Amino acid sequence: VQLQASGGGLVQPGGSLRLSCVDSSTSRNSYPIAWFRQAPGKEREGIACISVLDGRPYYAVSVKGRFTISRDKAERTTYLQMNNLEPDDTAVYYCASAFCSDNSILGDPQGQGTQVTVSS
Repeated sequence: VQLQASGGGLVQPGGSLRLSCVDSSTSRNSYPIAWFRQAPGKEREGIACISVLDGRPYYAVSVKGRFTISRDKAERTTYLQMNNLEPDDTAVYYCASAFCSDNSILGDPQGQGTQVTVSS
C-alpha cells in the first residue's frame, strides 16, 4: 500500500479543511485506512480510521463530532473532513494502513504528511 496525504494548510479557529489520502498502489487493499497526527513535542495520535470492507468509522475522543472520515473506493482515496478546527488540531497529518478498534487506532505512517495549522 502506497499512501500519500495532502490538503493541509492554514485555517482560522472554527474553520474547516478536508484532507485527502490517495492509495497509488496497484494491489487491492483490505486493511483499514487511518489518519494520524503529530504535533511538535507530542506523541503521534491515531484520530480516525475506516474499514475498507464495510466503511465503519472509528474516532479518537479528541476529534469525535468534529471530524469525519470517508472513502471513495473508485478513486482509492480516503478523506478526512475537519470542521470546527481548534488551535490544538495544529499538527502534521499522516495516513496509513492501520488496526482499528473502538479503543485504539494503531499504525506506522510513513511519508512527509501534510501540515495543518489552525491560527488566527
